[in-house]
Amino acid sequence: MKNHITTSPHDRSGTERLYFIDALRAWAILMMLQGHFVSALLADRYREEDSYIYFIWAYLRGVTAPVFFTVSGFIFTYLLFKKYDMGWSNPRVKKGIKRGVLLIFIGYLLQVRLDKLFNGSANPDFDIVHVLQCLGLSMLLIIALYLMTFRFNKYVFLILLGSITILLFLSNATFELWDFGVLPDWLSNYITRDNGSVFTIVPWFGFATTGACISGFFHIHLSKKRFYLKAILITLSIGALLIFHSYGFVKYLGNLIDIQFFHTALDDSYLFARLGVVLSVFAIFICLRNILNQKIFLDIGRNTLSIYILHTIILYGSITGYGLSKYYHHSLSLLHVVLGAVFFLIAICSIVLMANKKFIRLFS
Repeated sequence: MKNHITTSPHDRSGTERLYFIDALRAWAILMMLQGHFVSALLADRYREEDSYIYFIWAYLRGVTAPVFFTVSGFIFTYLLFKKYDMGWSNPRVKKGIKRGVLLIFIGYLLQVRLDKLFNGSANPDFDIVHVLQCLGLSMLLIIALYLMTFRFNKYVFLILLGSITILLFLSNATFELWDFGVLPDWLSNYITRDNGSVFTIVPWFGFATTGACISGFFHIHLSKKRFYLKAILITLSIGALLIFHSYGFVKYLGNLIDIQFFHTALDDSYLFARLGVVLSVFAIFICLRNILNQKIFLDIGRNTLSIYILHTIILYGSITGYGLSKYYHHSLSLLHVVLGAVFFLIAICSIVLMANKKFIRLFS
């Protein structure tokens, strides 16, 4: 059963063994689970901003979602490239549309609160945009961009994807200054965080387009000699440039082209640095690709959607309204949170993988 957020980057024939992508997706979902668990339940007295351990944890948690969006964009577009010239006839287009709509639907479904409905009220945060809605819309937008450019050279598509990433990251601060009150809340929540949305299209779609752009270079050059060595060196080099020089470069642009757009963009130049970290993580996983091709990593990476859904139900009380955060919000000690997070990860993944095996046996 293919119940992960996007399809696996290798087909049944195993001709493209990009198993490091599944391992990277497994790492991202596990980091997301522990990050949500700790953030929701750790008592406030342990959240010491001057603690190196807490700083490192918080920083790694901040990297998780960018990695997840980048990997999702990579996987979906890599499969799209297999029959690039087919346009609407590309089977991945219809599958992608169905999956994108499904992710949006599940995202809203998880925000239903039955306990409130039984009491005659609705969840006031129902239309807030979270990760699944943003991922679903990102897939639909990538399909739209593909249909606009498939008649041209593949590099036109890649240049467009890369340009969108740069534009979204540069314009994020400007978008935050605009007023979208003329739009209905359900629509404006995809653009602005004023109503509580966490994952808005700007800038998060930029990470998905980055992954999509990288996937194109993998598809085009994967069979070439020493490809992985070159991929590691290129991603590390670009990653380092973004981490250490993105702020200076945006500042230079602001001085060179003296318009408010670039001066405003300077405040959000951290997005480019964050992207640099994502590329560095990619490089690390490429280096470890022959170690991380273990079945447990691959199985977790291919079942991220089920894992995500189950963790939101148990931790946040999605749909039911009764989750761990309802009873233990910011109340657990450090020891209890660490032990609880380990148990939480093992329990969620075990339940999903065992259920998946039973499902396969039932319908095989």
